[in-house]
Amino acid sequence: MRNVIKLALMLALSVPLFAHAASATPQQVVEDTSNRVMDVLDSNRELYRKDSEAFLEGLSEVLDPVVDYEGIARSVMTVRFSRDASPEQIQRFIETFKRSMVQFYGNALLEFDSGKIKVLPPRNRDQQRDDRASVNMEIQTANGTVYPATYTMVNKDGQWMVRNVIVEGINIGLLFRDQFAQAMQAHGNDLDKVIDNWGGVVAQSREKVEEGVAQ
Repeated sequence: MRNVIKLALMLALSVPLFAHAASATPQQVVEDTSNRVMDVLDSNRELYRKDSEAFLEGLSEVLDPVVDYEGIARSVMTVRFSRDASPEQIQRFIETFKRSMVQFYGNALLEFDSGKIKVLPPRNRDQQRDDRASVNMEIQTANGTVYPATYTMVNKDGQWMVRNVIVEGINIGLLFRDQFAQAMQAHGNDLDKVIDNWGGVVAQSREKVEEGVAQ
C-alpha cells in the first residue's frame, strides 16, 4: 500500500501545481513544496545518490515553479558585476546558479532522513509588503534537534516564489553574494571563469553553512 501511495504522489508531481495558484499564501506554497520535495526524495533516495541527473531532474520539477532563480542569481551578481556582463553571460550564470542551487539544497536533504519539517503560522510582521513576505519553518532531525529557517518570498505576477532562505541565522543569499565577489576578485573580474568554477564556490558555501549550523 505504501508503494501505491508513493506512486500516486509521484504522478501528482507531473501535473500543474494547482496549490500554487494566485490564492495560495506564502506559507501554503512553502509547505506544499517542502512536502513534495520530501516525497520525491523518500521515493528515490537511493537512486538519487547514484544518478545525479535523475536527482536534478526530480527536484527541478518541483522547485522550478516556486523558486525565483533569476532574481536570486541577479542579487548574487549585484549591479556592480551584472552591469558589465553580456545578456549571454547573465543567462549562463542564471542556469549555472540554478543547477548549483538544486544540488546545494538537494544534497543536504539527501542526508535528512526520518526528520520532520514544520511550517509555522504567519505572524503580523511576516507580511512585509503586498509583494514580499517571510515564512518561518522548523526543521527537526531524527535526534530531536530543531533548526529554524526563514524563507523570503516575493510575489511575481500573482505567484509567490522563494527569493532567499536563512538557516540558523545564516543568510544564504548574502553568503553566495560574498562568495561571488570573492570569486570575481580571485579570477581578476573574469565572469566567465567565475561561472565555469561556480560549483567549487557552492561547495565552499555549503561547508560554511554546515560549520555554522554545527556550532
